[in-house]
Amino acid sequence: MPSTSLAGRSILIVEDEPLIALEIVTAFQNAGAVALTARSLTEAIHLVEHDGLSAAVLDFGLADGDADAVCARLDERHITFILHSGYTRHGLIYDRGTVIPKPACPETLIKTVVGLLRR
Repeated sequence: MPSTSLAGRSILIVEDEPLIALEIVTAFQNAGAVALTARSLTEAIHLVEHDGLSAAVLDFGLADGDADAVCARLDERHITFILHSGYTRHGLIYDRGTVIPKPACPETLIKTVVGLLRR
């Protein structure tokens, strides 16, 4: 599937629901990406500094807080991100990312990331 190839790209996946995270991570890996995973805000804040990070897919509401700080840091680093969340209201930074409401199939997330990276 060349139109959704993410070969050589590092994608941060922030999701605290294990089954949802597994589904998303597996799909991104199948598209050729290196998936960095975080299940908490604390882990995400650490991984957002990863050299070579291409994009991120974030659940906004995590057990230890919301993803505002992660979104802000991604924006500072000019790294594109998707908010994949069931929340209808997000933090102040959400308008700088692309919002895809839950539930969404992983292929939608992949196609959106590929499109954003082509810009």
